[in-house]
Amino acid sequence: MATLTVPDQLPPVAEDCDRLHSAFQGWGTDEGAIISILAHRNAKQRSLIRQTYAETHGEDLLKALDKELSSDFERAVLLWTLHPAERDALLANEAIRKLTPKHFVILEIACTRTPRDLFLVKEEYHARFKRSIEEDVAYHTTGDFRKLLVPLVTAYRYDGPEVNAALATSEAKILHEKISEKAYNDEELIRIISTRSKAQLNATFNHYNDQFGTAINKDLKTDPDNDYLKFLRAAVKCLTWPEKYFEKVLRLAIKGLGTDEEALTRVVVTRAEVDMKRIVEEYYRRNSVPLDQAIKGDTSGDYERMLLALIGNDNA
Repeated sequence: MATLTVPDQLPPVAEDCDRLHSAFQGWGTDEGAIISILAHRNAKQRSLIRQTYAETHGEDLLKALDKELSSDFERAVLLWTLHPAERDALLANEAIRKLTPKHFVILEIACTRTPRDLFLVKEEYHARFKRSIEEDVAYHTTGDFRKLLVPLVTAYRYDGPEVNAALATSEAKILHEKISEKAYNDEELIRIISTRSKAQLNATFNHYNDQFGTAINKDLKTDPDNDYLKFLRAAVKCLTWPEKYFEKVLRLAIKGLGTDEEALTRVVVTRAEVDMKRIVEEYYRRNSVPLDQAIKGDTSGDYERMLLALIGNDNA
């Protein structure tokens, strides 16, 4: 369900590298050439371009892009050019180290990536920052956020389709009991959310709805102003309906006064190769406006063209 479009007939990697190198020469930069190449290559192809560019032109492609580009367009291109695990490690570190940690960015990475992808992110984080993501999350977060986030980033969930129906029924009951008691930070509730496979959680939440007549996230809205409850609801959504979660992130980034370019960029570059088609569909269903039209109304120039290319806009 990716929106990334890659040409059927690709030029040799060396040709891509030469075109990128030419785009950096002379007065000004050929941003169109950069978009036409990088925004239409998958992760494996981009990694090969980076490797070949360094071998051919004696410079790290990321450093060359950093020198030539600026502002939101630069960030979008640089994040996109990174390998997904490398990108997530960087995003997680940025989020953790902010004065007020951006818990939701870490949550996205922990809950919407596959277990294998999260494992690779943790490896990359360790290699790049000489610390584990678990220790940084534990050090930079506090209270209930820490109590939930640390097991979420630590987990290596089963990723298959098998479901234990009896377990789903019993754990739906446990969740209902804890939520009814307002024990939202209870160890059993956190254990279920942070360790069960996504297929098992879907079954558990369906049983919850069937047994108790309401969706679990509705029962978690008893106090709309409680930040930890918002976070817990987001975890449930990320684990089971990521397209709904990311649609809301995009909606909040685009609507209202100003644009949250950081959130907009993050969602587009991290989901274009994964499930952006579903997010685009959900955005239209929820807002009655196509996502590409919303992006056009809130962004401009090369930044706009880069985002549109990544969400599969044929005119980009």
